[in-house]
Amino acid sequence: MLYLHFMKKIFTIVFTFSFLISCSQNKKPDFFFVKTNDSLPFLKYGIGEDRLGGAKMTFLDSNIILKVVDSFNTDYKVQLSDLHSAYINKDKVIPTIGVNTLQHLTDSWKVWGDSLFDYVSVKLDEKLPYRSIMEIHPSRIVIDIFGAVSNTNWITQLSTVKEIKNAWYEQTEDDVMRVFIELKHPQFWGYSIYYDSLNKLTVRVKRQPKILALKNLTIAVDAGHGGSNKGATGVTSRIQEKDYTLLIAKQLEAALKLKKAKVVMTREKDTTLSMPERINFLQQQNPDLLISIHLNSASQDSVNGVSTYYRYIGFRPLSQSILKSMLQIGLNEFGNVGSFNFSLSGPTDYPNCLVEVAFLSNKTDEKRILSPKFRQLVAKGIVAGIEDFLKNL
Repeated sequence: MLYLHFMKKIFTIVFTFSFLISCSQNKKPDFFFVKTNDSLPFLKYGIGEDRLGGAKMTFLDSNIILKVVDSFNTDYKVQLSDLHSAYINKDKVIPTIGVNTLQHLTDSWKVWGDSLFDYVSVKLDEKLPYRSIMEIHPSRIVIDIFGAVSNTNWITQLSTVKEIKNAWYEQTEDDVMRVFIELKHPQFWGYSIYYDSLNKLTVRVKRQPKILALKNLTIAVDAGHGGSNKGATGVTSRIQEKDYTLLIAKQLEAALKLKKAKVVMTREKDTTLSMPERINFLQQQNPDLLISIHLNSASQDSVNGVSTYYRYIGFRPLSQSILKSMLQIGLNEFGNVGSFNFSLSGPTDYPNCLVEVAFLSNKTDEKRILSPKFRQLVAKGIVAGIEDFLKNL
């Protein structure tokens, strides 16, 4: 009897333990995988919002696998590595199957150049998420590849490069590889990050133009707003921002063409264009510089002046030169604004500057904006600012 009682207890313990294991194995996982779609997906640092949206961490390529661990309204929280997470809009991803791998290993690298660009490629076994940072003094591109563990035993660097001075990496965390790309010139001229068909993370680096003169450059000009997006309204005249940004943009186009520059316009009439449409168009045109024209507005009618905006520290010199030039046409200073979370400031492909010419909510500024002579001065001031930027290089 004692033996049977003892065996019964053993059986109960074993059965209970087996049942618990079975339950844990059949438990629905508290995460799932998605991949980015093709409509300019971007990661955000948090769920905070303002009129420009949450602060962006980075734009991503398509088909990048992300691990979703939580959901907040229109955003997913994604786990990038053990110590890093981010947020992405649910419209920017689609469900997929994740790769059950403990480590995503890197392979060999290659650094080379063709007739137009320099490249760095890092071979991976999966399209992993990443973020990039511009650093100055010295000028270099820093890229974190999340989930990557180094198995790189050589980096082939060819003499065909013209702008890349050196490339190396550090395994800064167990599951984060940091890529360093040092540049020869102090000024950043842009770079693009994408995956090729073989899962190679590729960084395409733009070279500094051989001749730093407007006649050798392609300048993109963006007239802010347009179509159904009216923008701000004049405090007394009730004019619409979209109409006068286009007038100034056309004056700027004419002034640049007088300098023999090639000019690309995002819009030449009252057209509704989304931010993704503008960005896709600009990336296809591959300009040397982008100038986006806007008119400001404030709740207090005493606020006035001109301001320039940039997102990345490597693009700040252009915005500084344009602001300095604009102050010489009699406008007050509203400031040079960095880390600007505006969509057109987000791409790293080309130096860009957003110019808020003056305030439609201020009667004095509004009067200036209504003047064709002033709008011509604005165009000349921006051109002079670009030329000073080039001279300072």
